[in-house]
Amino acid sequence: MRTRSPRASLAPSDPISFFGNIVLPDRILTGGLVVCRRGRIVEVARRQPEPKDGPVVESGRGYIAPGYIDIHVHGGAGADFMDGTVDAIRTAVHAHLQRGTTTLFPTTTTGSPAEIQAMIEACRASGLDIPGIHLYGPYFAENKVGCHPRAGRRHPHAREYASYFASGFVRIATCAAELPGAIKFYRAAHQAKCLITCGHSDASWPEMQEAFNAGMRHVDHFWCAMSSVPGVRARLGTPMRGSMAEFVLANDEMSTEVIADGQHLAPELLRFAFQMKGPKKLLLVTDANRALGMPPGNYIFGHHRTGSKFVSDGKVGYVPKQGLASSVISLADAVRIMHRDSGASIAEAIRMASLTPAERTGLARSRGSLAVGKRADVLVLNPKLAVRQVFLAGLRVAK
Repeated sequence: MRTRSPRASLAPSDPISFFGNIVLPDRILTGGLVVCRRGRIVEVARRQPEPKDGPVVESGRGYIAPGYIDIHVHGGAGADFMDGTVDAIRTAVHAHLQRGTTTLFPTTTTGSPAEIQAMIEACRASGLDIPGIHLYGPYFAENKVGCHPRAGRRHPHAREYASYFASGFVRIATCAAELPGAIKFYRAAHQAKCLITCGHSDASWPEMQEAFNAGMRHVDHFWCAMSSVPGVRARLGTPMRGSMAEFVLANDEMSTEVIADGQHLAPELLRFAFQMKGPKKLLLVTDANRALGMPPGNYIFGHHRTGSKFVSDGKVGYVPKQGLASSVISLADAVRIMHRDSGASIAEAIRMASLTPAERTGLARSRGSLAVGKRADVLVLNPKLAVRQVFLAGLRVAK
């Protein structure tokens, strides 16, 4: 995301090359070289760099990886995208950019129509390379609102969501499948060429199947704010029916995502999700709130005036005596934890934060992997997968 914000200093060098352990979608190319010119990758090969390749950035014992892509992220560095100002958008985007996320989809919550429109307009006016937003709230099930502002939750209404889709800037669209009007919402989202998702939902298998038939292909943060067999039984009675979890795990066309922060899901659940869905249908997301990069303390989720209160302890957000309230990690943290806890290889863990989200959102032709013709979004990682340097379209992002 090329930024005009004064917080982001970009140092140009053209051409520029990267040499060392090159992370490809399915393997690591040792002794590899990635050559970039005019912001694009022009060569990926196993060879030694030459003078014509320009300055060379070497990985040493670390890795050269593609920039990360986050499809579910609410804010960072004290700003929430729902604050709806250009400064808030730039602040949050830059916080993630410095940590290795070179593409993200600012994510809404259960705000008012005016707040959601202000967020969309601020993203478009920010001067950043934002591919679109994730319309995540406000269409949640009443008993699955979680930490989001409860007053803003509502059923989908065609006049409202049509105005969002008319902007041409909604690329991911979430709605609880069991809500009245959900199927019409999904059809409208399909017409708008969105990745259609179900989240914060108590949907049964039959309701998920109906949503699938209308174009839904993804479920937000697996196991978080989603239905279960006992929950569906409590809502619909017997015979017991399948829930969102069973539907996703049984359907090869469905993708889902996990928050691998070491707080939301235990290692066995990360392993299970990875074993069942694999790196091509499982995404890593942060779901990060405004407390990313901030000291422990009290914060607001959503718009700074109308949002809900939560606490960050520096490890995760939570609402006292209620539950978790989003994460405070970067996508680089999620990659490291997923590799450590799930059994995924380094290449697989990085794929889940780069090429897989690019494929699911229609960006794979231009980004998501280190391949000829794609934008030169490149990370230099140390041996423990921590981000050492970030390059956006071939330009180094200053810390």
